Amino acid sequence: MTPNELRNWLEQEQSQTSGWAGSSGETIGHERLVMTPSIGRTRSQNSSIYQTELRAKASGSGRRIVRILEHNPAANPSEYSDQDIDHMRRVVSYCKRHLAQEERAKHDTSSKSYRSLKNWGHDALKE
Repeated sequence: MTPNELRNWLEQEQSQTSGWAGSSGETIGHERLVMTPSIGRTRSQNSSIYQTELRAKASGSGRRIVRILEHNPAANPSEYSDQDIDHMRRVVSYCKRHLAQEERAKHDTSSKSYRSLKNWGHDALKE
């Protein structure tokens, strides 16, 4: 996805409702959080907390991808910082893993999988 496509996508309600919700109300690609289980909570309660934290990760990632792409539109390798490269490796790993696991993401644009991948800058229909 281009920076403009990703930025526009992240502003849409569909982007906000894919994946798991974070405390900010955003999805995983929207911000980055570390998940920690809470002692004394049931597995179901911890699962809900994980889902909340995971949803928040995505848009932070998406916004960071936009910044990286806009900072270096020519994709000149020497213009990327080590942090940029590290983040983009995480993005590629996330997308590769989820595309392998979620065949539905490649065909169903209304699926959470498809929307979640778009939060990470990957439109499965553009492959």
